[in-house]
Amino acid sequence: MKAIVQDAYGSADRLELRDIDRPVPRDDEVLVEIRAAGLGPEVWHLMTGRPLVARVALGLRRPRNPVRGWDGAGRVESVGSKVTDFKPGDEVFGNCEGSFAEYARAKASKLAHKPVNLTFEQAAALPVSAMTALQALSGTARPRPGQQVLVIGASGGVGCYAVQLATMYGAEVTGVCGPGGADFVRSQGAAHVIDYTAGDITGGPHDSPHRYDVVVDNAGQRPLPVLRRVLAPRGTLVIVGGEGGTAFFGGLTRGLRAVLLSPFVGQNLRNLVSIARREDLLALKNLTENGKLVPPVDRTYPLAETAEAVRHLDRGHPRGKLVITV
Repeated sequence: MKAIVQDAYGSADRLELRDIDRPVPRDDEVLVEIRAAGLGPEVWHLMTGRPLVARVALGLRRPRNPVRGWDGAGRVESVGSKVTDFKPGDEVFGNCEGSFAEYARAKASKLAHKPVNLTFEQAAALPVSAMTALQALSGTARPRPGQQVLVIGASGGVGCYAVQLATMYGAEVTGVCGPGGADFVRSQGAAHVIDYTAGDITGGPHDSPHRYDVVVDNAGQRPLPVLRRVLAPRGTLVIVGGEGGTAFFGGLTRGLRAVLLSPFVGQNLRNLVSIARREDLLALKNLTENGKLVPPVDRTYPLAETAEAVRHLDRGHPRGKLVITV
């Protein structure tokens, strides 16, 4: 089969289209014929091995799994002996490690049947990003009607879903994005947009900042004190992923500081590392089939152009999700 393979950590130049053996599913796994695969920051982390601490899980000197890709959508080719929820021919989506390939293995517990109203490309844009947004806006961070929500990185893959979900929950959403992203962020449901190149989220050092009940930070560049300054005294901050920070720990140290500080302040400070769960995939399936959540696909790239797609992700600030078609 054809797959995007990477033998050593590095830039998109390390990605190669090759013929490799088709994977064989284990007892609790499904072999998926991939039709489309989502591309987001998680792929960049896998490709570069950054932050370096992640290599404990990914492979110390080289990627343990050389095939890139993290989520996908396609048809079931075969199932392991212990799999009872899926059968060959079923259309599925979810966490398919090594999804930049014609076939990929996936844990049955990390798959769900594809929403009937979505294309494979739209379904592939859901798993990692939409699931992360869903988990970010859960528990104490789930906004109540009329509350104020700030989404930083609102035009990206996670951010656009966070805007949609917070709006669906009845919140008044302000999205932070770069130049040219305002119309897209408004189209996702944001009532207000802040261009981070033209203004600061705090309103400046001498102004009284607007306070938000929930702040979701997908960008990873703002110090914790700045984020707390725009958070209501009893509000909830959710730091998503490990963007920014040092080469070794990335943004994980900022998230850790937030968690350690949280018990001593009135604000609820959370750090989120998303985990693929079928229950969340089923929730996303229900939301999309009922028209409450729409996967925004910025553009698609054929499998052979995956390296260029990664370069666009790195430099282009996509509006929504990039998708690789297979």
